[in-house]
Amino acid sequence: MKNIVILPARGGSKRLPNKNSMLLEGIPLLVHSIAYAKNNRDIIDEIYVSTDDAEIKKIALDHGVQVIDRPEHISGDLEPTITALQHVLESIENNVTNVIVLQPTNPLRPENLLKEAFAKFINNRSSSLFTVSRNHHKLGTIVQDCFVPINYKSGQRTQDLNPLYFENGLLYICDAKQIKKGIIMDKNSFPYLVNHVFANVDIDTQDDFEYAAYLLNKKTTL
Repeated sequence: MKNIVILPARGGSKRLPNKNSMLLEGIPLLVHSIAYAKNNRDIIDEIYVSTDDAEIKKIALDHGVQVIDRPEHISGDLEPTITALQHVLESIENNVTNVIVLQPTNPLRPENLLKEAFAKFINNRSSSLFTVSRNHHKLGTIVQDCFVPINYKSGQRTQDLNPLYFENGLLYICDAKQIKKGIIMDKNSFPYLVNHVFANVDIDTQDDFEYAAYLLNKKTTL
């Protein structure tokens, strides 16, 4: 069984330019996920970064991981992650069993998350697994200028909310055969529950970046 990690890290970002190479506590954002992958070498055989950016490529190579140059036609803002994953698999040997996706924009992960999630993935025999977290907000939609609750009734206590969950992006594990078919998640994918403050970090803006820096600094000073 061969397990690889793919880090999709294109260069373009409109809301936070060059975020994947920005320094988070003195370390490029991308490198936090590279380091996490390296700390799980008992599971991971190879680490790949998929990018269209020269600076990101240099950072990845300097930190000892392999780089797959992503073509321009699959590097746009609206391009789904699956095409980058497929391109990596097409560019390397075909004996990959499982793919673990670590998004650089989720730089903070619980230390044992991958080991525990991978064990669940193998034991559950799922075609894929993704991490989720419980949402504790009173949610609703607006219809014709009226607020319509989704997960609660008016006057209901927060602790009694009907549970809803969100895809937090901390990690994805998928059978390589499924990725080749163009699928990361389907109705049979296993939702792995993560109740941790790191699940709230997904860097897309400067405020997100500063929140991640705060949590990382807090962690290292404990």
